[in-house]
Amino acid sequence: MAKPIAIEVYNPNGKYRVVSTKSMPGTRWINLLIEQDCRVEICTQKKTILSVEDIIALIGDKCDGVIGQLTEDWGETLFAALSRAGGKAFSNMAVGYNNVDVNAANKHGVAVGNTPGVLTETTAELAASLSLAAARRIVESDQFMRAGLYDGWLPHLFVGNLLKGQTVGVIGAGRIGSAYARMMIIYFSQFLFVVIIACFVIAAYGEFLKANGEQPVTWKRAASMDEVLREADLISLHPILDKTTYHLINKESLATMKKEAILINCSRGPVVDEVALVEHLKQNPMFRVGLDVFEDEPYMKPGLADMKNAVVVPHIASASKWTREGMATLAALNVLGNIKGYPVWGDPNRVEPFFNENAPPPAASPSIVNAKALGLPVSKL
Repeated sequence: MAKPIAIEVYNPNGKYRVVSTKSMPGTRWINLLIEQDCRVEICTQKKTILSVEDIIALIGDKCDGVIGQLTEDWGETLFAALSRAGGKAFSNMAVGYNNVDVNAANKHGVAVGNTPGVLTETTAELAASLSLAAARRIVESDQFMRAGLYDGWLPHLFVGNLLKGQTVGVIGAGRIGSAYARMMIIYFSQFLFVVIIACFVIAAYGEFLKANGEQPVTWKRAASMDEVLREADLISLHPILDKTTYHLINKESLATMKKEAILINCSRGPVVDEVALVEHLKQNPMFRVGLDVFEDEPYMKPGLADMKNAVVVPHIASASKWTREGMATLAALNVLGNIKGYPVWGDPNRVEPFFNENAPPPAASPSIVNAKALGLPVSKL
């Protein structure tokens, strides 16, 4: 007999059973579910990534909805189990849902939620942080100091890159890419509205700099990604992951970049061919990279951890208190909205009303990615 999964239960007599596969930051998401007569069960198993079998055990014979994590394999097996248990709602606590087989969810009539609109600035800030850390060799310097190797100032000690006046390329100028790009611009995007927004932001900033006797920031929309790769001193990746962006950065595109360029990835790991990147870092010691995501997460390709010209952090782009608590709230409300039969919120990128703690959240699911496939109504709020 399988060993039972450890859980923590809130409102044990609640009418609706909602399972969270992980403890999530904050308590508001729990309280919102309890207030709507939900029994909330939170997995407390000491296991970083739950297996499919673990999650099936959590779902059990009766379950109205599940809040899951991007590390879990939500495919046919789990959606079938959730459907058998009477559940019609699942939400990733993430904006991405590459771990979710949406077609399988559609087949079983399960609404799939995600959490956009809450991690734009947080992710852009980490991309900017990695840019500076890689440019100024912060991690190498920190390790040098901690090892007790510093015995005095030297002219060549950890000389890095000055970003002032450099060309910064943004590939994938969506919400996060645009937020990052407000600082420094040459970008490639398929979306014209991003260009219009960028024009106004940069023009206003340029006027500010000019009024203070500084040279204005210049920008242009690149005709192709290759143009960005060739011209940029620093490139930040923010595309979605699909078949067109898998290994977007590979041996050929790396060779197109400047030998002393900086590459930042806070999007999805498989956007970068990590094997090719390791080889490029070995051959070009002045080329630097800052990575928050990895191709075979949670693992790094062999050799990457040994590269002194790489800054690597464990997928923490959204790891601010406000953002993670907001993600938990949105994920919970996605599940609750489906249980209650609420419509889907009209704009998943404008979710501020769901965070107002002085008023009840809107009677809507914040973001359901397969709403159209399931024929779910859209809120007119």
